[in-house]
Amino acid sequence: MDLFDAIPKVELHCHVEGTVRAATVLELARKNGRPLPTTDPTELYRYHSLDSFLEIFWLVQSLIADRADWARVAHESLLDGAEHGLRYRETFFTPARHLAGGQSLAEIVAGLTEGLEAAEAETDVRGMLICDIDRAYGGSAANELIEQLGELRRAGGAERVIGIGLDSTERGVDPREFADAFAQAGRLGLRRTAHAGEDTGPENIAVAIEALGIERIDHGLAILDDAALTRRVAEARTPLTVCPNSNVVIANRYTRLEDHPFRRMRRAGLLATLNTDDPAMTDLDLGREYRSVATALQMPWPEMAAVALDGVEASWLEEVDKRSMRARFERELAATEPV
Repeated sequence: MDLFDAIPKVELHCHVEGTVRAATVLELARKNGRPLPTTDPTELYRYHSLDSFLEIFWLVQSLIADRADWARVAHESLLDGAEHGLRYRETFFTPARHLAGGQSLAEIVAGLTEGLEAAEAETDVRGMLICDIDRAYGGSAANELIEQLGELRRAGGAERVIGIGLDSTERGVDPREFADAFAQAGRLGLRRTAHAGEDTGPENIAVAIEALGIERIDHGLAILDDAALTRRVAEARTPLTVCPNSNVVIANRYTRLEDHPFRRMRRAGLLATLNTDDPAMTDLDLGREYRSVATALQMPWPEMAAVALDGVEASWLEEVDKRSMRARFERELAATEPV
């Protein structure tokens, strides 16, 4: 096994819709009678900006038409991750477009749950779910989504859903619009995170912390532009789920991986973790994420091992499970460390 594949990993920023294999996209399109711009799987995932990426992301979303489709993509997602050191993942799913198209949240969650359970039975990986709010649909839709999720949880149909998030484009959207939904989620006992500072300045991170009560920050690239905010987040050990290759390839935030601030974030004391975001759409996997970041940012093995262990701390596992997983990771890392 490749050295970087062998590192045991937690992943906290990965969208299940962004893990769909190109071949599966073609099969889902045929199954559901949906046209594609190309039938060449090597050409499916081509984009030049965050907005053009989102168009492809939304296209893939539109192909996931029923419970069986959700089960398939969740199943394949964990299987693919297991090959590259994944041990535990908290996976985003964004149901807004599907709900607007007539799918039910209960069927979406049931399909995802079935897929995760099937993969867990075949691998050494555990998976949980984070229900993402799509900013583009606004605060009212977010409130309705959390209400539905609460009803589903009370009926025992959403045990895998442990948190909520906030995704899609940041520009032109005030995070405060979703304060009620996040407060309601907190009352339900759901954990809370949000994409912030990916395509905007540090003010969006600060607003998300203060107005939404988030416990994790997804991306958070702009945080180093605000020294006081950096110190505050570092002292609170608020995790950041950073996706360096995505920030280069999808968001075009940086021209080269060598320019990414991930190592500087960690040296500033931030609990910055390493994640793939949308691996199928970026021709990526967790092993390649770790390997490319280590190479580009000149991070030696001890730093990469620390990144893996910090993933455990940043997770929403129960404390007893964190201790058990950390001990396991430490054993595996000691056995893998190059001499």
